[in-house]
Amino acid sequence: MKKTKVAVVLGGRSVEHPVSCASAAGVIAALDPEQYEVVAVGITQAGQWLSVDARSAKLALGDGNVPEISADSGQHVVLAADPTMKDVAITDAAGGARVLSDVDVVFPVLHGAYGEDGTIQGLLEMADVPYVGSNVLSSAASMDKDFMKRLLKAEGIPVGDYVVLKRDQTLSEAEKQRLGLPVFVKPSRAGSSLGISKVTDWDDLDKAIATARAVDPKVLVEAAFTGVRELECGVLEREDGGAPDTTPPFEVLIAGTEGWFDFEAKYLASGSPYDLAPDLPEGTAERIRELAARVFTVMDCSDLARVDFFLASDGTVYVNEINTMPGLTPGSGVPVAWANAGVDYPELVARLVRLAANRGTGLR
Repeated sequence: MKKTKVAVVLGGRSVEHPVSCASAAGVIAALDPEQYEVVAVGITQAGQWLSVDARSAKLALGDGNVPEISADSGQHVVLAADPTMKDVAITDAAGGARVLSDVDVVFPVLHGAYGEDGTIQGLLEMADVPYVGSNVLSSAASMDKDFMKRLLKAEGIPVGDYVVLKRDQTLSEAEKQRLGLPVFVKPSRAGSSLGISKVTDWDDLDKAIATARAVDPKVLVEAAFTGVRELECGVLEREDGGAPDTTPPFEVLIAGTEGWFDFEAKYLASGSPYDLAPDLPEGTAERIRELAARVFTVMDCSDLARVDFFLASDGTVYVNEINTMPGLTPGSGVPVAWANAGVDYPELVARLVRLAANRGTGLR
């Protein structure tokens, strides 16, 4: 039987480069070599595309290892934008080229800018190569927390209060009065809790904005929820075209040194950061699952997503954000939650590849 050729793209130009490498290592390991021929394409933080060892242990995150695709990781790779070719080609030092593979599906396991934000999705649409994940507009709008919140608010979905700061802007006194303290300052188009600061004194605001702007010139200042529980829910498209499946909500347990779920708590802490069966008020789990599926539909997502929530003490459920390419390491929340719900990691990855292959490209 002919194997499906899958190009797994990893690394990338964003600050989430190491997380992408770790997620891709898990995806690659989960693809059954009897059914799939895997081509691993690494993107350096400078933007070079390279052919890399698909099953390298160096891609794992943890135990002191922070994975990175470096310029000497492999030979240069080119994905033709010509839709009649669908080739991934390797170029050698002398400038020659050889075709590596006619790709059936690209799995862009990229987090953050230049990967999860519609950019690579546009390239793949131009090349007419099917790919896992949401389309150009959905990826871009979901990645930008400003536009994501605007769209959800327009649909009556509850989100917290916030202010958007474009380049060189800061909060007015009226906005400070409205938001109150504490606030969270974060890049508008980033993930993995990178560039985020919790501000409890307005004297620290400028420093927090500078930290966020080191990742993205567009910054959000969000009113902090106090006394809330942080919950997440995985969403997975059905192969029969029905309403998307959702995991039972799982609760974030581990907080970082500042008391919130930062990068170290997510990826470097020992033990599981999640409670997969949290004790919730009656009807809350159903409300979260209904909202997760609704957010997925409103944002016109495809294949998979993770929707993050805050549960307030009065029982109100607020949407924090949606991730169209959530962390996919075997220990990440979405794969663990799906495994607990009966969809094990290899089947989750295979289902995503099948969804992409069967959908193809073009308007959805």
